[in-house]
Amino acid sequence: MPKMSAQEFQALIDAELPLVPLFGIRTERLGRGEAVMRMAFNDALVRPGGTIAGPALMGLADVTMYAVVLSLVGRVELAVTTNLTIHFLRKPPPADVLAEGRILKLGKRLAVGEVLLYSDGQADVVAHVTGTYSVPPAGDHSKAPLP
Repeated sequence: MPKMSAQEFQALIDAELPLVPLFGIRTERLGRGEAVMRMAFNDALVRPGGTIAGPALMGLADVTMYAVVLSLVGRVELAVTTNLTIHFLRKPPPADVLAEGRILKLGKRLAVGEVLLYSDGQADVVAHVTGTYSVPPAGDHSKAPLP
């Protein structure tokens, strides 16, 4: 069972992350060490060439990593990104983008995860993202069993 529900996480990001309403990011599912997020299509996200802008995709991936980390450590709002690497694999069409995130390793101070981005209704991965989050010391999170 995750340490935060999907509804609790959505309320947190709606209140604390101004980019969430701008990008139309919604929490679809939050499990222990995993999350599925959706970024609703909006014409403001399209860049020249008719594709979703890279910064929007990176924002969605980062919020998804935040969800994955908080699903394991609870409401630790000061958990922050220390590294985010994205590989753009395909040009996403103007459509909703789904993000599937999972934890790879949770240590005492760092959490490493990955996110796969998909265009809604398509099986091919649009982008592959890996990231590291710093988790402030508030107990030993390394003993939290992974899913």
